[in-house]
Amino acid sequence: MSREQVSVAFTPSRVNVDKYLERLMNIGKLGTGFTSTIEESEISDLVAECLQSFQRQPMMIECSPPITIVGDIHGQFGDVMRIFNNVGFPPDVNYLFLGDYIDRGQFSIETILLLMCIKMKYAENFILLRGNHETRLINRIYGFYDDLNKRFGTPRLYEDFTKMFEMMPLTGLVGKRILCMHGGLSADLVNAPKLDILNTFARPLHDPPNPSLAIDILWADPDINTKGFKANIRGCSCTFGPDVVAQTCDKFGLDLIVRAHQVVQDGYEFFANRRLVTLFSAPHYCGQFDNAAAVMQVNPNMVCSFKILRPEFPGRAAPSHQKSATTILLPPTIT
Repeated sequence: MSREQVSVAFTPSRVNVDKYLERLMNIGKLGTGFTSTIEESEISDLVAECLQSFQRQPMMIECSPPITIVGDIHGQFGDVMRIFNNVGFPPDVNYLFLGDYIDRGQFSIETILLLMCIKMKYAENFILLRGNHETRLINRIYGFYDDLNKRFGTPRLYEDFTKMFEMMPLTGLVGKRILCMHGGLSADLVNAPKLDILNTFARPLHDPPNPSLAIDILWADPDINTKGFKANIRGCSCTFGPDVVAQTCDKFGLDLIVRAHQVVQDGYEFFANRRLVTLFSAPHYCGQFDNAAAVMQVNPNMVCSFKILRPEFPGRAAPSHQKSATTILLPPTIT
């Protein structure tokens, strides 16, 4: 799927991905506790090989439809499985994930390892972009570091994961017309002569400075009350207005910007006359919100639709008018 390949040394595999997947898929069954079935050294080997897989791909991955785009997951392992059960498992379905696989949820380690295993098995069909939680600044605070230390009693794996995250691609381009990232747009992108600026980041990409193009890709937010760019109340990166979305799409021949990074009630939310959409794919986020999740499906003709996964509460039936998973087809404005 990628447009170009980066030349890197490749060492023979020491990882049996199928065995990993078998153990990860059995999590929750009696006697299958995660730390009792997978050793630290095994995880370290997997991380090292997945790092190489990311390094062989460009920073902006060009891919073709059909493909399903997934927003924030945040350690909600069961909901990742729910997405696969409702949409389809790789390699029957191509996936592009927009980052934030870890932190906040209870199963960050299981979630990232599952996605890494699938990435290793189907590298060209399964794309993982970097989110702002795949940076040391954030995941050192919001759970991932503590999860690894509690389970394995050492920060060694945290350092391994950090090196891998620093190799992850930042953006995806579907059918040359749908630009995908975790956060949002940047003045550096708007002012660039070509979209290829998104391929110019050097690896490893450590936590990006603020301001910078990379920090905006990971952190920026759309804001209806902003014209151009303004400082972000998050204290990092910027907000951007509908005018920036229109300018970016027109300049680079894009139909749609797809990003994640914010909880939205229905799992997806449009902005700027449907030229940008926010996706969030963790239903009942943190166990505190009643939000639905959504993924966006792009068919071979570049027609986009949303599959909505509504929150499921144990012991409580969903309202009769709500299905746990529904599909919403967009009007033919994205063609």
